[in-house]
Amino acid sequence: MWPLYAAGFTTAFGAHGIAANLGSATGDLRGSLLYLGLLLALYDGAEVVLKPVFGSVADRVGARPVLIGGLIVFAAASAVFVVVDDPSWLWLARLGQGAGASALSPAASALVARMHSKAKQGRAFGSYGFYKSIGYTLGPLLGGAIVWVGGLSLLFAVMTVLSVGVAVWAVCAVPAVPPLPRARQTLVDLARRLSEGSFLRPTAALAAATAALSVGVGFLPVSGAAAGLGPVVTGAVVSLLAASAALVQPRAGRALDDGRLPARTGIATGLVIAAAGLGCAMLPGLTGVLLAAIGIGIGTGLITPLAFATLAAATPDERMGQTMGAAELGRELGDAGGPLLVAGVAAAATLTVGYAALAVLIAVAPTAMARRSRRAGVG
Repeated sequence: MWPLYAAGFTTAFGAHGIAANLGSATGDLRGSLLYLGLLLALYDGAEVVLKPVFGSVADRVGARPVLIGGLIVFAAASAVFVVVDDPSWLWLARLGQGAGASALSPAASALVARMHSKAKQGRAFGSYGFYKSIGYTLGPLLGGAIVWVGGLSLLFAVMTVLSVGVAVWAVCAVPAVPPLPRARQTLVDLARRLSEGSFLRPTAALAAATAALSVGVGFLPVSGAAAGLGPVVTGAVVSLLAASAALVQPRAGRALDDGRLPARTGIATGLVIAAAGLGCAMLPGLTGVLLAAIGIGIGTGLITPLAFATLAAATPDERMGQTMGAAELGRELGDAGGPLLVAGVAAAATLTVGYAALAVLIAVAPTAMARRSRRAGVG
């Protein structure tokens, strides 16, 4: 499992570490918000398009080669920028990194599920999420320090070495998990399977959790700055959010496996806590942003391992990659949709109202899911 933890850490560290420091590039990039926005969107756009594709490929050829291939692509894309050292090539490097992450993320999740029995998947996904959250936490901090020492090219060089190292580790240590025979599946069959409550409910919860997380990372520093807090404090707030999620995930997974926390109850509780965290963001000053960071972190930390374990338990092993890729697509849509909603409402009203709008949507999600479950049971 350790190479899988390292792969999760690598993609998280690379995503946030580089994204947080793109503005430090030389030339015209620093003053071009449009180009900066394009660079940020390229990575996420590649993931939205390619994660379901690579998830299905993992079912066809095996998750291990897709994982290793994703790490190699990530390393190669990082190395391109190291060689050219030209900000005008950043778009290609970020697009390639996004493609690599699109392969390794669903493949790693599928391997986590395939390598553990149903009774241990809560722990497995909790531990995997822990190390991924550590990557999100350390990415902006260590990434900023690396850029300060040697510029953006040094950060890309570090990502190249890290990705190659993890790929070699995966080749040596990750066991071959051969693809399983699969019955022929039409597009209608796929649509029917992905429209079942056993897929939609946990995926919707993952999208809501990721929306709250993305809004917290992106907008809590804005609220802190408006309250007169400096960049060190607002950066610490973001790290507190990620650390809270990291600490909760293994504990939530163990509680699920031990039968102390039913998945449906834990997911609903996580949604309510995340919504409460967004509500706290409406409070003025340091207290508001601190409570918001802790609430959003705990809520997403509860939801993530429970939702992935629920998906794994309901999915045939031969379709695990496809399910994980589709679930990752749901997360990416939440990652983009949450900030867009808050920003849109904030532009029309205030940021406080934007927080409230997303908090209400997430808070009513457990009720909506329960009603759908009851209708499905009656049907």
